[in-house]
Amino acid sequence: MAEQKFDLVVIGSGPAGEAAAMSAAKKGMRAAVIEKRPAVGGNCTHKGTIPSKALRHSVKQLMRYNTQPVFRALGEPCRLSFPQVMESVHKVINYQVEMHTSFYARNRVELILGEARFRDANTIEVQLQDGAVEVLKADKFVIATGSRPYRPADVNFDHPRVYDSDTILEMQHTPHSMMIYGAGVIGCEYASIFAALGIKVDLINTRGSLLEFLDDEISDALSYHLRDMGVTVRHQEEYAKVVPTDNGVIMEMQSGKRIHADALLWCNGRSGNTGSLGLDNVGLEANHRGQLTVDEHYCTDVDSIYAVGDVIGWPSLASASYDQGRAVAAAIAGRGHRVIEDAPTGIYTLPEISSVGQTESELTAARVPYEVGRALFKHTARAQISGERVGMLKILFHIETHEILGIHCFGAEAAEIVHIGQAIMKQPSPNNVIDFFVNTTFNYPTMAEAYRSAALDGLNRVMRL
Repeated sequence: MAEQKFDLVVIGSGPAGEAAAMSAAKKGMRAAVIEKRPAVGGNCTHKGTIPSKALRHSVKQLMRYNTQPVFRALGEPCRLSFPQVMESVHKVINYQVEMHTSFYARNRVELILGEARFRDANTIEVQLQDGAVEVLKADKFVIATGSRPYRPADVNFDHPRVYDSDTILEMQHTPHSMMIYGAGVIGCEYASIFAALGIKVDLINTRGSLLEFLDDEISDALSYHLRDMGVTVRHQEEYAKVVPTDNGVIMEMQSGKRIHADALLWCNGRSGNTGSLGLDNVGLEANHRGQLTVDEHYCTDVDSIYAVGDVIGWPSLASASYDQGRAVAAAIAGRGHRVIEDAPTGIYTLPEISSVGQTESELTAARVPYEVGRALFKHTARAQISGERVGMLKILFHIETHEILGIHCFGAEAAEIVHIGQAIMKQPSPNNVIDFFVNTTFNYPTMAEAYRSAALDGLNRVMRL
């Protein structure tokens, strides 16, 4: 049985694990990464962020072809099957794996493919893919094993018509109708994707409105446009029983409703991947969702074991996970760190959503005197040129100081546009002011020009007070 000694061993090669290992190597540590899959990248590359966003991009291109008159010279509107659309997704995944694999060799981080389990607080054993066992000792460990879809015991996920957000990528047919249980970020993203493919979608939401953490106006806009795409949104519903049949799936609701569809996509929560780590051997205990609790240094209750990424829960964003990985390496090296609390929200529905900072409801509850500046995309030249006329940008700012308090964007390229506002919000006082957008020349025509329009709209409201 082989045995090796490292300064740091990272379990998981997703965004958090990769960032922790690469950052540690650059700080002079001897680092290793253990990956359970036969290829690096974690859920982000193989099941979550990359596949779903690549799928969305392909579907959006298809939508553009089918809806813009200029393409009628090429032929009539067409429909593609789900497996056909997924062909482009696999190409992106393969490219991502190749690229990320090269990082390990370049940074001299040892990559070990196998399943890790703790023996004690400074030792793990790795069951290699060929059946051999390797023992690794390290001063510090970082758990970055990510998460998986939550599966309730009373739902038969072995049935060929019942999917979760991982297995949906393997669907080999195109259903006429799809029932999505859970209207969180993943549920809303897939609802818009399937609706754009011409599939009839029932989106079942256990709450009173969609994505309640968003600004109310943005949540309302999402609800409107999903319905405009043909999605049936059912709020405040909870399932009582799921009955899969040869012809489809029937969901009996606690309200007494019976909803039928060709297939079911379950998107109601995620669980941390901690069950096979042998946490009992080191005195750690995950919560009911398999997540670990950490302090401000991302350290668990065991001094030698840290955790980052989806396995610690909120915010469960790939962008935040990358930064958490770098932060935990800095903390272990004793070179300072930062707690990741200011990551922008990026939701890749059709149209997409992004926000950073406070919402109107939060500012109202805190009794902060604020005003709103809005710009509708349909009034910008770039949106008119590209045909992306749905959406808006809104800036929330303090009436007296003009400090920017929140940026909320709905529409094309929202996840890109929000970074402009985020950059200004991060400036120290007195540079974080909405006046920046009216005193700065933007390229024309661009979607970013919406910042100038929104700022003028907001400042005009204040000047009239």
